Amino acid sequence: MNSIAERLYNGIIKENPTFVMMLGMCPTLAVTTSCINGIGMGLTTTVVLALSNTIISLMRKIIPDKVRVPSFIVIVASFVTLVQFMLEAYLPSLNDALGIYIPLIVVNCIILGRAESYAYKNPVLPSLFDGIGMGLGFTIALGLLGALREIIGSGKIFGIELFSEPIRVIGLAPGAFFVLAALVAIQNKIKLRQGKKIEEKSCRDCRGCSGCEKEAK
Repeated sequence: MNSIAERLYNGIIKENPTFVMMLGMCPTLAVTTSCINGIGMGLTTTVVLALSNTIISLMRKIIPDKVRVPSFIVIVASFVTLVQFMLEAYLPSLNDALGIYIPLIVVNCIILGRAESYAYKNPVLPSLFDGIGMGLGFTIALGLLGALREIIGSGKIFGIELFSEPIRVIGLAPGAFFVLAALVAIQNKIKLRQGKKIEEKSCRDCRGCSGCEKEAK
């Protein structure tokens, strides 16, 4: 599963770091008070993921196995520093909104997890798109979570007022758990229905294989 399409599908749908693997929960719950903050955090993480995966894959044959994790952290920290400088220079308002969570990308388990499980073991191009796929999956999840919390919790989206009686608790810390739990439940329900449809189709197309005969007995 090293093709570009497979790596993107894997990160966005099959192994979405937020909705499926439940990784990076700290920034997921903390910065998604608005859609802009969620998307900003997701794209920042995507840039670091893609660049760090690429460099780690390039250097995988010269990084000693015993010091691979410290090496990963040094590489990731270098890119996080560069990205933070860019945000400070060109997007200061987003940099202020994300605050301490930008430096914490260094120890984000999504980035270190992909470095350990994929980039360190695979060629450069698949590793690059693995990072992009995982980053986009993270961005979509944070953007969706932030949009729902902003709409329900403040009655606004991108500064446009939608209604005047929001549910304020959704914009607070407990609201992040409520919305995330609801989104994960909806996703699991959809997957369960799809699984049942595939199983029903397989049974309709079945011509009486030995496995079915054994179950019938």
